[in-house]
Amino acid sequence: MKFKIITTISTILLSSLTFGQMKTTNSTKSMDKDHYTFQLSDKVTRQKVTFKTRYGITLSGDLYLPKNIGTEKLAALAISGPFGAVKEQSSGLYANEMAQRGFIVLAFDPSYTGESGGEPRNVTSPDISTEDFSAAVDFLGLHKNVDRNKIGIIGICGFGGFALNATVVDKRVKAVATTSMYDISRVSARGYNDKMTEEERTKVLEKLSAQRWTDVENGKPAYPDTHLPEKLTGNEPQFVKDYFDYYKTPRGYHERSLNSTNGWTITNALSFMNMPLLTYLKEISPRPMLLIAGENAHSRYMSEDIYKEASEPKELMIIPNAVHVDLYDKVDVIPFDKLESFFKEYLK
Repeated sequence: MKFKIITTISTILLSSLTFGQMKTTNSTKSMDKDHYTFQLSDKVTRQKVTFKTRYGITLSGDLYLPKNIGTEKLAALAISGPFGAVKEQSSGLYANEMAQRGFIVLAFDPSYTGESGGEPRNVTSPDISTEDFSAAVDFLGLHKNVDRNKIGIIGICGFGGFALNATVVDKRVKAVATTSMYDISRVSARGYNDKMTEEERTKVLEKLSAQRWTDVENGKPAYPDTHLPEKLTGNEPQFVKDYFDYYKTPRGYHERSLNSTNGWTITNALSFMNMPLLTYLKEISPRPMLLIAGENAHSRYMSEDIYKEASEPKELMIIPNAVHVDLYDKVDVIPFDKLESFFKEYLK
């Protein structure tokens, strides 16, 4: 059986990858849709919340609070990502950890995904995903225990790029950190390591443009049959194996996650191929940014390039031996002590 990946977890692949079959012992069939991929700390509470973007889309989030905070006003963080993930996965894990360290933290599902509103499902654009972060800041700033002057954001994977983009225009954000950062616009428009040729780009756009005729004729968008292979042959690129190990196994599987199921609409890449993120990256300064990437991550070059382009204050932290997805959930690899010290230094 063959599977074609039209869009990857964080981007569009330059060419289709075909996958055969190999039996896997991991099963996700019995998992409940409301399960979390991590254990809630006994030091924090978690509350379901909703809030609206300036486009009127209702977002769903989980608010993590340190227990027994009383009337004290604390620094707050908004967290989302990876691109195509849900709040019950990495962003919730990060929120859980940072709340233990004294922050009020909101992990949220982006527009059109997870439990958040928006139709059709599983579609987005650079502007919509950027706005989602600012809407999260709106929500946090109205909370009685949040100091409005002490709000930061963390973006994981593709939402690292959106976190930076939101920080550019939203001056209420006082500090920003990213882990395994992806610039979705860059990699969609140019391919990995900017290797997409003009001819290849044209062919991709011709295919996506033709798909629009099919979508409008059917009155609804088309979705790929699968996002990642259901089984591995062993011949896939290492990053595909890494994504599979997180999204397709009990380690990180969630039935609302696009990356665990069938992915974004087939035409989702169109706006990313035409609207670059981070045009005004330097305007984050004088607010600080922290970029964290794995030494062996296929995405490492994007964090390094952002670091070179950004103005001070900035910091790049490379985690030895780590791959891209290690920074999704491996609490012994993710530098939470560094994230804590960074935000406590700059959200004061």
